[in-house]
Amino acid sequence: MGWVCLAVIGAGTLGAMLLLRVPRLLWTMVGAALMLGAAGYALQGRPTMPARGATPDAVAIPDDPMIADLRDRLFGRFTGDGAYMIAADAMERAGERRAAVQAVLGGIRHYPQSAALWTQLGTTYAAHDGGRVSPPALFAFQQAMRLAPLHPGPPFFAGLAYIRTGDFAEADRYWTRALRLSPAGTSYRRDIAVRLMLLDRFLSFQRRGER
Repeated sequence: MGWVCLAVIGAGTLGAMLLLRVPRLLWTMVGAALMLGAAGYALQGRPTMPARGATPDAVAIPDDPMIADLRDRLFGRFTGDGAYMIAADAMERAGERRAAVQAVLGGIRHYPQSAALWTQLGTTYAAHDGGRVSPPALFAFQQAMRLAPLHPGPPFFAGLAYIRTGDFAEADRYWTRALRLSPAGTSYRRDIAVRLMLLDRFLSFQRRGER
C-alpha cells in the first residue's frame, strides 16, 4: 500500500507541475525530494507495522542555490545588511554555525531595523539549534514580521524553517501568509505559489492516508 501511495503522490505532483508550467529548474528539486522519500521507504519502510504518530527529526539541509536566489529577490543582495547574510552563508557552508549566528548578530547591531537580518537570524538560529525552530529562532522571525508586517520574506523563511523540522502544517500557515503578502507581478510570487501548492498537495495526501 505504501508503494501505491508513493506512486500516486509522484503522479499527482508531476501533473500539478505540468498544469502550472513549473520552471524546469524546480523539477530537479521536486524529483530529488521524491527519490529521497522513495529511497528512505525502501530502506526503512515496514508496511506490516501498525500505524502510529511520528515524531519528526531535524534533517541536515544542503545549501540550496534556488533558496538563496529567492532570498536575494525578496530582500535584495547588494545592500549593507545583505553583506552580513552572504558572510553567514559562507560560514554555514563551512559548518561554522555558531560563527554564522555571530555574523548575523553583528549585522543587526549595525542595522537593528533590518527585517532581512532578523529573518536570517531566525534561519541561522534554527540551523545552530539542531534544525529546530527554537525560542531564539522563533523570536527572530517574529521580530522580522513586526518590523515588516507586509513583507512576504519573514513568513516565507519561517515556514521554510518549519518545513525542515517536518512541521508541515505550521509551514503551510506561514507560506499561505507569505503568498497573500506577495504583490502580483513580482518575480518571487510564482516561486512561493508553487512551493505552497506542492505543500498543500502533500498535506492533502497525508490527511487521506490518516483516514
